[in-house]
Amino acid sequence: MRTSTKSVLFSVFFILFIAVSCGEKDPPTTDDGPFNISELVGNWEATYASFIRDSDEMAVEIVGDGGTVTMVVQSSGRFTMTIDPVDRAAYTVSGEMFWEIWEGNYYFSIEWADYPGDWDSYGATLTGDTLEINGSFETGEYDFDNDGTPDSSRVRFTFVRS
Repeated sequence: MRTSTKSVLFSVFFILFIAVSCGEKDPPTTDDGPFNISELVGNWEATYASFIRDSDEMAVEIVGDGGTVTMVVQSSGRFTMTIDPVDRAAYTVSGEMFWEIWEGNYYFSIEWADYPGDWDSYGATLTGDTLEINGSFETGEYDFDNDGTPDSSRVRFTFVRS
């Protein structure tokens, strides 16, 4: 009997998923990394904020379309972000930012309040009063067709301290 490539790949991914899921404990976390999370305390306003749908690369740029994105960060890394697109009502999301340490490397991570115990890692740089956050597949959600169901997306934000 011939085994299809998809079956082999599925088996490999399934085994890797089980191996990772059965790990002893979560990686350690810290506020210290390439920059301290406490350096983010305060109010931030996006100069760029995009969502790119994972399924088909459809993109929306909130600020470029005339909307706003603001964020308030506490010293603990907890934050609230208000996203106000021009074509619908504003909404807020919240969570906690921290550095995940894995195999000696620091990864900027966010645990979103809507998904406790689960977090995503992002690229992040802080240069003076500019914070850039970039996520890969499945690091954000946005309701592209305004049907009440958010779609999985990649995110990119550039914030300036306000």
